[in-house]
Amino acid sequence: MAVITATDSDFNSLLASNEKVVVKFYADWCGSCKLFAPKFKRLSNDERFAGVAFLEVDAENNENARKLAGVDNLPFIATFKSGQLVKGEATSLEDRVVSLIEEVKQ
Repeated sequence: MAVITATDSDFNSLLASNEKVVVKFYADWCGSCKLFAPKFKRLSNDERFAGVAFLEVDAENNENARKLAGVDNLPFIATFKSGQLVKGEATSLEDRVVSLIEEVKQ
């Protein structure tokens, strides 16, 4: 599944229309965010995570989405289930992101 770029205007509707969602919050100036981007894209295409929607949100320009997820550092990964925040964590460690996705997938 492709990574969907979300903004404040469509963030809530994307959460509502997908039962299981993982969101990567990033900023263009964030070096760790840039390094993590290809890993996140690869995870979005991983068959293990079929049925999970992958979103990315520019944290600098989407304050409402950022606040909803409790973003406190970048890159920040947040998981949602049935529109509700499950967990959020500032990390670029692929193993940790996989664990977060597996938790929301259950």
